[in-house]
Amino acid sequence: MIKVRGLSKEFGTLHNGSSGVLALSNIDFEVRDNEFLTVIGPSGCGKTTLLRIIAGLIPYDQGEVAIDGRPVTGPGPERAVVFQNFALMPWADILTNVTFGLEIRGTPKAECRATAKELIKLVGLEGFEQRLPKELSGGMQQRVGLARALAVNPQILLMDEPFGSLDEQTRRLLQEELLNLWERERKTVVFITHSMDEAVMLGDRVMLMTPRPGKVKEMIDIPLNRPRSREVEKSGAFLEVKEYLWQNLRAMQVSES
Repeated sequence: MIKVRGLSKEFGTLHNGSSGVLALSNIDFEVRDNEFLTVIGPSGCGKTTLLRIIAGLIPYDQGEVAIDGRPVTGPGPERAVVFQNFALMPWADILTNVTFGLEIRGTPKAECRATAKELIKLVGLEGFEQRLPKELSGGMQQRVGLARALAVNPQILLMDEPFGSLDEQTRRLLQEELLNLWERERKTVVFITHSMDEAVMLGDRVMLMTPRPGKVKEMIDIPLNRPRSREVEKSGAFLEVKEYLWQNLRAMQVSES
């Protein structure tokens, strides 16, 4: 379980001595084991900052962040991050990119390669093991990023708008791929998105955040059965939650203008 209590984060004091930017303020929430939590909010509300704090990539100023009761003080083997910009090593082929995390953990080379090949096949890239990232489309590169994250067998997947830079067709295909993978693996997922459709389609719950400084406005249960197909997008329940999110997000934007 991920537990966040009283979390606040401010980015540095300015040169003239005035206070910096308060990105997050007094955030409280929990993510249950094997839950798929999507996070949405206005631009600049601190979603990525929150994810990076949970990942242990940046420190926080106040509060508590713990995983299974252990405070987060840095990156850990139970967490893996999938970024929007793919973050692949451009000089290395796909097989090497996927094995990287395993190798730095001291996994034997033969086991690294076997695991990587299985995951490359799982994400639909069998036959592309020797290609460089520049030889792949954006959607294919993001599949590599997902395979690399899964290779280390994390308990928790932290995903920062992983499909945000992709075209709509590729984005929808990868959403379906991710849902299928989640059904098989049942990882705990925290998924940042700007898309209301994506938030509702993927999540067990949606965490709605306020404008900066980011706070948790509401946790919204998604009343859709699993496994999910695209048919749920036509359902009244899907449309009702999506409209509820829009009305809240719109009201926040209007109040800010």
